[in-house]
Amino acid sequence: MTDVFVRQAGSITSQTVADAIALAIQEKGYAIVEDSLPASLLQSLLAHFQSLEAEKFNRAGIGREGAFHVNGLVRTDEIHWLEGTHPATSAYFHWMEQLRIALNRRLFLGLFDYECHYAWYPEGAFYKTHFDTFRFDPLRGSSTRVISSVLYLNPSWQAGDGGELVIYHPDQSGILETIAPLFGRLVLFLSVDFPHEVLPVKAPRYSVTGWFRKNNSLADSIDPPR
Repeated sequence: MTDVFVRQAGSITSQTVADAIALAIQEKGYAIVEDSLPASLLQSLLAHFQSLEAEKFNRAGIGREGAFHVNGLVRTDEIHWLEGTHPATSAYFHWMEQLRIALNRRLFLGLFDYECHYAWYPEGAFYKTHFDTFRFDPLRGSSTRVISSVLYLNPSWQAGDGGELVIYHPDQSGILETIAPLFGRLVLFLSVDFPHEVLPVKAPRYSVTGWFRKNNSLADSIDPPR
């Protein structure tokens, strides 16, 4: 991993990616990384994303397994889950795996694996304020999602195109960050702590959304899939 700029609490600091992310998460609970991945990988991911046919994407829903349902009042984006079978997605999974190992070494979070999908927001799409996980599920115990990530793939985004990520204070008392979906920008935050939303888009918005997860398997119950 190379040196990049990471914005933390209004300042710009040049550090290695893993150190900067770990420090920001430890101190603030989130990190915003500029020019995060190699430019060639970012371009490859965008090319792969745009090469997929529309039928490869499904309307995103809320909830998991038996509670899963599509709710157009909450979110209207479309997603395609990634398996790492394409050279671009394989390289991305490898990069995130190195970050997983580094964060575990620095923060002892017990991160077990990483899952992600392409997220396509056509014009007018949005995702209302929500948490990526909850502190306790009475059926499964604590959630498996620990750190959420969003990598933006919008090379021509302009002010006024919408689609900003808004991160709120944990108690929803106000806005912490309003983040433009600029090409190559990577955002990571503690899944359980931060309510957030995606503002309505006025131009197509592309991103890779994912989660570092802990292993919640029990002796007679395998950690449930996405």
